[in-house]
Amino acid sequence: MIQTIGQIFATGTKEQIVSVLEVALKSSNESPIWTEKAIPLAEAILSVLIPLRDQNLLVTPEGAIAEGLTPELFLRYCDLLNLKWLAFTLQMSNDTDKFERTKYTQEQADKYEGIELSTLGAYLSSFAVNLEDEWLDFPIANYNLHIGVSDLIKKLI
Repeated sequence: MIQTIGQIFATGTKEQIVSVLEVALKSSNESPIWTEKAIPLAEAILSVLIPLRDQNLLVTPEGAIAEGLTPELFLRYCDLLNLKWLAFTLQMSNDTDKFERTKYTQEQADKYEGIELSTLGAYLSSFAVNLEDEWLDFPIANYNLHIGVSDLIKKLI
């Protein structure tokens, strides 16, 4: 059975979604510099969105409840500022054992189970995002490079 991209995001594994992106990249004729950076971004985002999806705790970058993992939600987190917000939110949540900075009720937030952040942290570190102080900026050149990677993923999806 052929699935739509929406169905794959809604129920697929990280590996399945990344595989779809890899196939699209191979047929896109993009420069290798972009394709080598696109997959790590997708893996970093999915390393945290899939566990949130499985816990029924997905949120938008504004902390609003998201009904499911959609390509649109994934693309919102392709933005480096949104991804940084998510990383700090999840780190706070891991520290307190409840989902912080979201519009979930206290009862729902208490159901949060810690999420491994090493893949996301490694990706953000590669773009010189300070993982100690949320309010420190990162170099604009890194942000511009990230926008190029993000734009490529948007074209693929």
